[in-house]
Amino acid sequence: MPQQAQEPPAQQEQERQRPDGGLGTQVDPAEAVDPEIIEGRRRPGYVGELPDPVTQDNEGAVRAPPPQAFPTDQIPIPDRWRLMQTLAPVIGPQMDAAINSSIFDPYHQNTYKGDRPICVGSDEERQRRAAMRAAAEMAEREAAAAEGRTYDPDAVNYPVGSAECWTPRFLGLEGNDWFFVVNAISDTVIEPRTFPIPVGVQTTEDPNRLDVFGSDFSPVFSQTFIFGAALIKGSTAYKPPDVEYRVTLAYNVNYVDVPERRVLLVEPSRPSHRLDHYLGVQEAFFDYHIRNTSERYDFDSFRIGIQPFQADFRGFLFNDSQLGIRFFGTRDNNRFQYNVGAFWRLEKDTNSGLNAITQTPRSDFVFIANAYRQDFLIPALTSQITFAYNMNREAGDVEIDRNGFPVRPALLGTLRGREYDVLYVGYNADGRIGRINITASLYGAFGEDRNSFFTDQPADIRAFFGATELSYDRDWMRFRLSALYASGDSDPFDDVEGGYDAIFENPIFAGADTSYWIRQTIPFAGGGRAIAVNGRNGILNNLRPSKEQGQSNFNNPGLILAGVGADFDLTPEFRLSTNANHLWFENTAVLEALRVEGSIPKDIGFDVSAAAIWRPNANQNLVFRLSAAALVAGDGFRDLFDNLGQDRVYYSVLANAVLTY
Repeated sequence: MPQQAQEPPAQQEQERQRPDGGLGTQVDPAEAVDPEIIEGRRRPGYVGELPDPVTQDNEGAVRAPPPQAFPTDQIPIPDRWRLMQTLAPVIGPQMDAAINSSIFDPYHQNTYKGDRPICVGSDEERQRRAAMRAAAEMAEREAAAAEGRTYDPDAVNYPVGSAECWTPRFLGLEGNDWFFVVNAISDTVIEPRTFPIPVGVQTTEDPNRLDVFGSDFSPVFSQTFIFGAALIKGSTAYKPPDVEYRVTLAYNVNYVDVPERRVLLVEPSRPSHRLDHYLGVQEAFFDYHIRNTSERYDFDSFRIGIQPFQADFRGFLFNDSQLGIRFFGTRDNNRFQYNVGAFWRLEKDTNSGLNAITQTPRSDFVFIANAYRQDFLIPALTSQITFAYNMNREAGDVEIDRNGFPVRPALLGTLRGREYDVLYVGYNADGRIGRINITASLYGAFGEDRNSFFTDQPADIRAFFGATELSYDRDWMRFRLSALYASGDSDPFDDVEGGYDAIFENPIFAGADTSYWIRQTIPFAGGGRAIAVNGRNGILNNLRPSKEQGQSNFNNPGLILAGVGADFDLTPEFRLSTNANHLWFENTAVLEALRVEGSIPKDIGFDVSAAAIWRPNANQNLVFRLSAAALVAGDGFRDLFDNLGQDRVYYSVLANAVLTY
């Protein structure tokens, strides 16, 4: 069969390039090529015709964008903070108030918790908002007239961001990046507990109590309301604030009942229960952003006023809110951080522990410099170097607390006033090594006590502290090992004080305030008046009247702790935490000298605790905690606090509810 003649390749290419595709029909060149092969995808290399030019009468004007520049699937918004409001606008005259839903709603966008900037009080801003409201009202009037209905003010659809500006003009705010943040906290504590309670000397609650220690049961109720407000300038979502003003007030009401007189109040005629209240200023500072030092917003800032500060990761040395000035900042994409601060310590209220700003500040000064470095010494480990200098000049002070007990000087030894200079040098680490989480602290305290209360002579201070916690995570479980060493003074009558003490500790360690030993204050009856072995919310055995009002004491027995613990996140809302610690005095020489005893064992005993924490909304707005702790007394504790009933187990139950807005 004869084959059909083949056209030359060149002729085939010419036919394909003809406008009619080689079919012999005329085709518009613009339609010869289909711009889309698949819906939504454009053929490579295809360029469609441009739209007709837009002409304008005013010469020199910028050409208007073509219609394609305004896609129909996008809409403009007033600013990025009101994105959700624009997508789902609120209709009605209340506008921003309706958007907020309620000022008591902490879960949705709310101007009062800093989700949106506040309006500034300039004339231009007020006029702009008034014009927007007037235009909306006029539009509703015209619509009502066109539809033959009565004008209804409640039907006006006010635009987002047109509400009246209530920001006071005297603040002189400028710009659209000022935020106002309000926070409120209710902290409720109900705590029945037992601890060694000495029988009064002059009188007792029960005339049949003739032993050194009486009944040991004491209930506590404490309610604290915290209210704070801050005015902040800057886009703080991704860079430090330019300016911040913050004030936080705390009001505490507490009730305590003990079975013996002269435990809560010094006068024997006063009852053995106490109802007290106090208002304290916990924050009042001004924060100023000096400069940015990199494109990643590394910065230098300073803060002046009453401000919180924590010297290390776990609060072992200084964790308090005090009057001071602090310079701080970051470098190297936030991998290096530094703090340089000076603090003038405020007096504290005796029963609540809040700042007492109506009293003259103490002659006690703290200077701190620290630096953090991420991925040092190994990757995933943050290392910190700390230098702290505590300069105390209270040798001539006599301070009586609100309950009538002397707190400075402490009623120990010669009862004479003291002053001291102490330099703390420390290294702290926080991070992980492989799958092991690690936190560690090492401190050395060096200085001079100008008047040791044992000898009335100057004494050198050389004391040491170390603590570490290792933890391992497996699914919803975390297992912990804890160890702590605080040196004790081996000879209270020599010229060296070797007992370690901090400036103001508030440790998050070994069970924290769930632990019996950290939570409870154990009075050192028989060795000094109004003196405690340890302090409330403190772990060190420092023989101070209190950490809030007393002086640091480097003549103390020290502490050794070994502990285990575990946390179980049974659900995202419910956690069970357990802890067990064994405690010893590091050296009992000071206790023996103060008690005039020949030998006191070192064993304090076992501290076991468990806590159930429930967060019903899986956040920190509602937190409920129920915990129980017990101290099974060892030989050293029983020697110090022997009692007629031979009690060996002391307990503490803590019910705590924290509500946060």
